[in-house]
Amino acid sequence: MKVWVNGELRDEGGGQVAVFDHGLTVGDGVFEVIKVTDGVPFALSRHLQRLRRSALGLGLGEPGIDAIRSGVTEVIESAVRPARARIRITITAGYSPLSSERGGGPLTSVVALEEAGPAAPVGDVVIVPWARNEHGALAGLKTISYAENVRALGYARERGAVEAIFGNTAGNLCEGTGSNVFLVTGGQLITPPLSAGCLAGVTRALMLEWCGAEERDVPLGTLAEAGEAFLTSTMRDVQAISRVDGKPLPAAPGQVTRNAAEVFAQRAAENADP
Repeated sequence: MKVWVNGELRDEGGGQVAVFDHGLTVGDGVFEVIKVTDGVPFALSRHLQRLRRSALGLGLGEPGIDAIRSGVTEVIESAVRPARARIRITITAGYSPLSSERGGGPLTSVVALEEAGPAAPVGDVVIVPWARNEHGALAGLKTISYAENVRALGYARERGAVEAIFGNTAGNLCEGTGSNVFLVTGGQLITPPLSAGCLAGVTRALMLEWCGAEERDVPLGTLAEAGEAFLTSTMRDVQAISRVDGKPLPAAPGQVTRNAAEVFAQRAAENADP
């Protein structure tokens, strides 16, 4: 397997970065994960646009999107192509002091690929006892500072769930560790607005464009009372929620979820870079 590091295609074992890299020492960086099907990346342009927004939002500056796009192509073309894979693009602040202060060196850019199996069509979720800070400096940015998500997902897996759900400091529904949440209540498909602190998911945006939904703040407890609900993410596409904290939802998947999944699959098959 080949990896792309700072403009060079290298063997997987030769893709080292400095131990003084700020991404390693303090988690100072941003990333994207892109689904690859039969060698074709999905929604690459949208992911690269979000990568740029995250890098600028974190104060890293321009990440060199054209070079990274080329790196994605090189890594895919060098691989023995599995039917389904994920590409991860990581950008860090590069060589820096062993403190929160950044160095003056160039950014570190890495593109790597790994095989990925299919996501389960249905899964349980649990609500975690920690809140997202919708007013925080990293709200809405896809950074590599993922320890909070790792802890929350571990909490969920210990309870037999596939995803952990966060509320925000206002007590409203926010997001999962790596997913956005949609729910049906009163016959209306609803998803939290970006102002709730959730990430602007690429699949979320496509779902809004292709299927429609009302962006509205709802209390965190509304999820367990929904008629049906589902998660969206790059590697899940649309995944129905069967239980919330052990409580079954009336339908999993319900008709709205099935329709959403069908529309998404059809539209994605028609255009790999919508």
